Amino acid sequence: MSLVKPNRPRFTDVAGLAAMVGQGGSLGVGGHHFARLPIALLRAIAQSGAKDLHYVCWAGGLPLELMLEADAVAEIDLCFSSLDIFGLPPRFRAAAESGAIPVRDWTALAMIQALRAAQQNLPSMPFQLPRGSDMLARVPGAHAASDPISGAATGFIPPLRLDSFVVHAQRADESGNVQIIGPRALDFAMAGAARQVLVTVEEIVPVGTLRHDERQSILTRNQVSAIALAPGGAYPASCLPFYVTDYQRLAEAFAARETPLEDNLRLPSKGVPAPLQDAAKVRAETVVAMPTPVHGEMKASIDEIIAARIAAELDNESFASAGAVSPLANVAYRLAKATHAPDMIIATMSCGHLDIAPSPMILSLIESLDCETAVAHAGGDDTYSTYYQAGAVTHEIVGAAQVDRRGRVNTIELRKPGGGPIRLPGQGGMADVANMHRDYLLYLPRHSVQSLVDKVEIASSARGLLTPAEREPMGYRTGKALVFTDLCVFRLDQISRELTVVEIMPGVTYQQIRDATGFAVTFGADCREVPLPSGEALAILRNRIDPLGLRRLEFVSAKERGALIAKILAADRAMVARCIAAQRSLTES
Repeated sequence: MSLVKPNRPRFTDVAGLAAMVGQGGSLGVGGHHFARLPIALLRAIAQSGAKDLHYVCWAGGLPLELMLEADAVAEIDLCFSSLDIFGLPPRFRAAAESGAIPVRDWTALAMIQALRAAQQNLPSMPFQLPRGSDMLARVPGAHAASDPISGAATGFIPPLRLDSFVVHAQRADESGNVQIIGPRALDFAMAGAARQVLVTVEEIVPVGTLRHDERQSILTRNQVSAIALAPGGAYPASCLPFYVTDYQRLAEAFAARETPLEDNLRLPSKGVPAPLQDAAKVRAETVVAMPTPVHGEMKASIDEIIAARIAAELDNESFASAGAVSPLANVAYRLAKATHAPDMIIATMSCGHLDIAPSPMILSLIESLDCETAVAHAGGDDTYSTYYQAGAVTHEIVGAAQVDRRGRVNTIELRKPGGGPIRLPGQGGMADVANMHRDYLLYLPRHSVQSLVDKVEIASSARGLLTPAEREPMGYRTGKALVFTDLCVFRLDQISRELTVVEIMPGVTYQQIRDATGFAVTFGADCREVPLPSGEALAILRNRIDPLGLRRLEFVSAKERGALIAKILAADRAMVARCIAAQRSLTES
């Protein structure tokens, strides 16, 4: 398959782009989470009747749900699939659990290197092995072999080529150069691996305009096959600096099971709603200067205790990365930076926003505030080579569905008591970074015999390199491996390579922990109680860092989650309206 593209893309409309996606081809999708998703183009592809597509992307989420609803997908290759705060994608879960569509789980690094192999016309690319996990056997075409120079055991992956790559971007100039502002996800690697790159944009501007914009990335015109003007083409996802994500519309769309998702995601006839456009103009200094809500003098809840305890692990030398769908990690990082570790580095959007300020976690504004305050923006591919693989990141805190006595994690699939599968989101990039980061920190919001087991069914990630002797030859620093639960804190012991309780949550007994754990529990000789957060830390956490209480989403049951999301969305709308009014007042004055 030739990857050589013409020197100048052709301009068409969205239907014209959709018509270029052939039957049965491999389809890569750009954007990240709810940011810059090519929703208008995906809807057009779904309406075109395309079938038997091979969906390829780091994430599934909303784009994959659209394609599955249209019965357009025959195969799925991904690392992760979630609807962010709205939970697991129902169509993906149904397809995976029924076995109706093959689902292949990749490690993020293997996918990046496979795309790079295609981009660089190489027969394969090496990658660091995800030691301790079962992922090498799950990644299609991957295998371990001796490096021909050093003899070290190394992973190798063949090229991952795409027939079409679809992406939404901010602007294109009249020559066809495409501008991307903010995190690039895997967009550049996927564009390089694709036979054709199909782009929708918010604006088309004269030649020369793009050179005056700062903090941007450019897909040069020779990398692009065709472009369509599509204002609002990412809606209800975001496209900064034009508009933020419409979380209310997404909530309604996901709740309306009787109405096709494709209909619920249609851009309103008047375009992107004005409040979403106004919210994208709110500046960080405006938000920080506003009076914060003051919550009552209630005692610390378990989510606050854990967040404060994790924050205590961080200092001014920390480089902490927040991955996918992790409000608790975001709260802990921002709390540390707003209190005792002002010089630490926080990277959000899977390291796409680098060195952000600890802005308030207002749901509709998180992305725009992080985008504005970040020192730099990056793509997922260069994030790995520059930070993760280099061992530069000290912390990444991730949630787990199931952890075993050796600290191995399962976030791919569980078995029901009757034998059927329960599909989980996937490991994202954890199989790689579990070894690469200095400190390996996990959390389980609900400690139970189902979540803490003797042996996980699938080891989706694990700290396979644990001791200095194992880590230093790889260029990795040695730190802690901890598991935080609502009952205690475990440490992965370097000698026994098993979890040991080193701290207990306030008011919890040893017997409670034993009864709720699916393996024989060992308690450390100096086991102590987790300290309660100070009044000052609680006030900062509740009022400045997480005024909407997003952290609580990870600690409620499925039944409670819907009501909590509705409450958060209502508070978010009110807070964003106040921010817009304050910004408008400042602008007019």
